[in-house]
Amino acid sequence: MRTQVAIIGSGPAGLLLGQLLHRQGVDTVILDRASPDYILGRIRAGVIEQGFADLMAEAGVADRLAAEGERHDTVEISVDGVYHPIRLAELTGGKHVTVYGQTEITRDLLAARAAAGLPGFYGAENVTPHDMATDHPYVTFQKDGLNYRIDCDYIAGCDGSHGICRMHIPKHRIHEYERIYPFGWLGLLSNTPPVNHELIYAKHDRGFALCSKRSEMLSRYYLQIPLTDRVEDWSDARFWDELKRRIPEDAADRLVTGPALEKSIAPLRSFVSEPLQYGRMFLVGDAGHIVPPTGAKGLNLAASDVNTLYRILTKVYREGRHDLTARYSEIALRRVWNGVRFSWWMTDMLHHFVRDSIEDKIRDSELSFFLSSPERRRIIAEQYVGLPYEAVE
Repeated sequence: MRTQVAIIGSGPAGLLLGQLLHRQGVDTVILDRASPDYILGRIRAGVIEQGFADLMAEAGVADRLAAEGERHDTVEISVDGVYHPIRLAELTGGKHVTVYGQTEITRDLLAARAAAGLPGFYGAENVTPHDMATDHPYVTFQKDGLNYRIDCDYIAGCDGSHGICRMHIPKHRIHEYERIYPFGWLGLLSNTPPVNHELIYAKHDRGFALCSKRSEMLSRYYLQIPLTDRVEDWSDARFWDELKRRIPEDAADRLVTGPALEKSIAPLRSFVSEPLQYGRMFLVGDAGHIVPPTGAKGLNLAASDVNTLYRILTKVYREGRHDLTARYSEIALRRVWNGVRFSWWMTDMLHHFVRDSIEDKIRDSELSFFLSSPERRRIIAEQYVGLPYEAVE
């Protein structure tokens, strides 16, 4: 089999890249070891920057996003029960974010690919990229007991942080940067109305909490917990009681509780692999970088990678600009490092590391400084709504 671009991984990044390239007449094949049902069962974030929404529209899959996504013009930062609103639209000249679940994005993209009859292999085993540093890369895999080979011009590694693409880059050709945070997030998904229309980021002496929404009847809440805790240690009742202690009193009074639909612990880390390419293979999204979810940047950084690679490959096939492929990592990493920095900053400012240490006091002072004037809150707002995508020329 032959295609122009072999895409490994069918999360939002791989599917969006495939859909965008398809609309430009570029052939793609998508491979994934999981099934579509498994992929749609994963619970993920849903705060979408305008750049991501614009890409969905360009890909022709934004109808449901436009109809069902909720515009958010403000995020609330609560410090020991006191609200400090970050008025995104007011501070950034009308920019905002949209809440629309990653599962729904994936559903829309899977449906569009199926409707277009585009090829994909799910349940693919032993997917392996080959000869990425040559002009003739290819991918091999097994499915249903048969061996397959796909020859291609380029490989897009959209297979997540535990995928195989990055693992097949020689160690001496990449440098990995990582920070492991000394706590995790316990998340609970419930079929209950959100406690607040806008997201609440709560810093409290007992630890960080986040109140977010997926829809008018689906809520997602998080608590900072020690890495030694287990999900089994947290009954639903204990979770709700602790959340009420950490969020502002008025929010605690109107919080509607209910049984958990899903409960899990996510460790937090910052990770970047440089460069984001090896020959004709490009790392996209979590395959090349991870951020803690505090700044809502993980999915959005994947979208900016897609934007950069899509623009480059479109120029390759329509204009013969083969010189641009060597610039993918350079362009993508500028925005990646901005997102890593902002997520790092948000995580540092809103969590307790070692209570009552000098570092803890300095974090309190810095957060107070940034929340104390519109000019400083604007810095937070501009980062939160997302920096503009860099042009590919």
